[in-house]
Amino acid sequence: MAGLAMDQRDGWIWYDGEFVPWKDAKVHVLTHGLHYGSCVFEGQRAYGGEIFKLTEHSERLINSGKLLDFKVPYSVEELNAACREVISRNNLVDAYMRPVAWRGSEEMGVPARNNTVHVAIAAWEWPSYFTREERLKGARLTISDWRRPDPKTIPCKSKAAGLYMICTLSKHAAMDKGYTDSLMLDYRGLVAEATGANVFFYRDGELHTPTPDCFLDGITRRTIIDLAKKRGIKIVERQIKPEELAEFDECFLTGTAAEVTPVSEIDQYKFTPSTICQAMVDDYMSAVQPKKVAAE
Repeated sequence: MAGLAMDQRDGWIWYDGEFVPWKDAKVHVLTHGLHYGSCVFEGQRAYGGEIFKLTEHSERLINSGKLLDFKVPYSVEELNAACREVISRNNLVDAYMRPVAWRGSEEMGVPARNNTVHVAIAAWEWPSYFTREERLKGARLTISDWRRPDPKTIPCKSKAAGLYMICTLSKHAAMDKGYTDSLMLDYRGLVAEATGANVFFYRDGELHTPTPDCFLDGITRRTIIDLAKKRGIKIVERQIKPEELAEFDECFLTGTAAEVTPVSEIDQYKFTPSTICQAMVDDYMSAVQPKKVAAE
């Protein structure tokens, strides 16, 4: 089913509190979320039938809506229950899940206070596409011409659909040049993130990562920080200039889809995925697996 269009798959999608057949989960062409970007979403993963950091994702979806001046009409507990039911109803074990909330089609124009907020949750099979050895070869990145905007110009703490437009442009440009992804700088010319993942750099026993002051502080990012601290690795969150990349030994990306992806190069800057990348890949994969309860 990997090559099948997303709107032609079989299964069930949770849509405004009810399950509808996958192919019937539709919105009108004059939906405010489509025309004006009043749409927020989450990307989350299920491992062994359990959704990792589910409550954090549900909380962020609700907060993202607030930042776009609309209320997601379900509680964290209701969203959690719906997500679990989606996994169960579709008989999924290892899966990617996409909750999404958007303003509907009652009115068309910039103001949207009278538009209904809809919520849908879909999930589909998503096994690990890379072996540990393949992952540790490292991804190749190039620096994007597009930059993460000033936080005074966008709701940068919201996982809003419209904010990913420049990510798509950056990803396409990188792929056209034969790279895996783009590293994006921010409005000041400082290192920010990849198109859908946060970034870490390692040297001299320390992990350095950009301060998330104009982009998302990812849930996977925070998980990796906690795991690194447990290993006694010092975390340095700071502003990082592009020319500093020459000083680092290892580099990796973090995100729900990316998990922990080592990086071998960013344009002229070269990295060797080694001890730290291996440790973070292994620690993260261990953390996301459901914990087995010992039999009495």
